[in-house]
Amino acid sequence: MNKRRCSLYIITPPVLRPSIFSEMLAAALDAGHVGALQLRLKGSDDDTIRRAIEKLMPVAESRNVPFIMNDRPDLAVEMGCGGVHIGQRDAAYKEARSVVGDDAIVGVTCHDSRHFALEAADAGADYVAFGAFFQSGTKTPEFRATQEILTWWDEFFFQIPCVAIGGINADNGAPLVQAGANFLAVVGAVWDHLDGPAAGVRALNAMISAADIQIN
Repeated sequence: MNKRRCSLYIITPPVLRPSIFSEMLAAALDAGHVGALQLRLKGSDDDTIRRAIEKLMPVAESRNVPFIMNDRPDLAVEMGCGGVHIGQRDAAYKEARSVVGDDAIVGVTCHDSRHFALEAADAGADYVAFGAFFQSGTKTPEFRATQEILTWWDEFFFQIPCVAIGGINADNGAPLVQAGANFLAVVGAVWDHLDGPAAGVRALNAMISAADIQIN
């Protein structure tokens, strides 16, 4: 994951049918720049996850979008994913890194904690994720982050990208871009967009571009 000013980090819906969703994914990725895709199927059995990876990863890889597996370093390695994202309750960073190797992406959820972020960076994480910044439609957030943590990270740890997550959409994301987020992690803003996923990606990228212009 190269550090740009700001890019989309799209997370899949919690439930999907790979054969149908692959077409939606292709439309979304063809609609504008996407910096990463995360497969997040909490509660699904391993075979279901494997089938989803087999169907969806080629769609992302053919468009040069890193394919990140949520929570499961073992499946990431088995299936050849580009990396893994781990939470504070998932595998420890060192364990995940030992499983996926030095060349894979490992990102770490840090909630609203500077301490967690510093620990992850010191251990060698490829990115840190802060949030939730807004109320999310996919789950009730246990932690609420503020824009200040993005600015702090951008000023002092600019070499490691930070991801903002939690209820972000085209209407509320601009302040996060301006505060220093390198990636905006989105779910509903793409998959639940009234005009479809492609329109969601276009709207989010337009918002990011406008926010970048205001910064510069």
